[in-house]
Amino acid sequence: MTALSASFSCSETAWGRTLPLLGGVWLAILALFWRDAAQMFDIWWNISTYNHCLLILPILGWLVWQRQQEVAALTPAAWWPGLAWSALAALFWLIGDAFDINFARHLALAMMLQSAVLALCGPMVARGLAFPLFFSFFLVPFGDELIYPLQVLTADMSMVLLGWSGVPAHLNGLYISTPAGLFHVAEACSGVKFLIAMLALGALVANLCFESWRRRAVLLAACVIVPIIANGIRAWGTMIIAHYRGLDFAAGFDHIFYGWIFFGIVIALILAAAWPFFDKAADAPAFDPARLQGSFAGRIELLPVAVATVVIPALALAFAALLL
Repeated sequence: MTALSASFSCSETAWGRTLPLLGGVWLAILALFWRDAAQMFDIWWNISTYNHCLLILPILGWLVWQRQQEVAALTPAAWWPGLAWSALAALFWLIGDAFDINFARHLALAMMLQSAVLALCGPMVARGLAFPLFFSFFLVPFGDELIYPLQVLTADMSMVLLGWSGVPAHLNGLYISTPAGLFHVAEACSGVKFLIAMLALGALVANLCFESWRRRAVLLAACVIVPIIANGIRAWGTMIIAHYRGLDFAAGFDHIFYGWIFFGIVIALILAAAWPFFDKAADAPAFDPARLQGSFAGRIELLPVAVATVVIPALALAFAALLL
């Protein structure tokens, strides 16, 4: 009991030194790359495909809070190999800046913030916070490159379903001609918005409700396949309604029902199908801190690694400025 109390006391002292520095490093990184951070927030706020990212931040806070007792039992220790993640992030940012790739810069910013946890808190804490750190990738706006392939897939599925329904149709690129009129499978009809949000939800549910990696993989596969099929059914349903009730009625019905109501039903069906297979108790700890405790190579003083975690990305910023 005395040894255990001493361990917790040491951990509290270490956290008292580490948390202020971690917060300071995060603020410094966000200040250095404020343009990228502001651009990400602007995308979250103004582009409906990424509105769900606004929920990721509070979910991340909740995931860390859920693990607070287990994490508090670990002793943070600065770890210089964690700086390799910071260096990789700086490289990604340089590539994104050189070729004007928003995704690379935004991904790099997320990695820089992750590297602060890895370098300042050490591998034991990083393993304990592995899922929140992974989940933070969903803050990065991605998926634009999927829009056109999903448009094509939606058009092809619609043609198959129309054929099965006995409705004559002709496909020309992304345009489908039926007796009711000409339909364009636009970007908004690609289903990428729902697919990305569903993937984030699936990852969260897989972590919270499953212990089995196989069941997690099956759920994530369903969160990709089912939304794509559902979106094809949505497009087909709109054309079928237009065929029998007219274009005006179909447009109104699509706006009212085939939005988040339809996809809300799809979410409910996926979760209902997964529910009987949940194998993780609701009160199960996120991880066992005793299994993560132990010695590891690469320890370093806290202050130098905190400075390096800021300096490495700052050097990338300075190098980009010199090339202007």
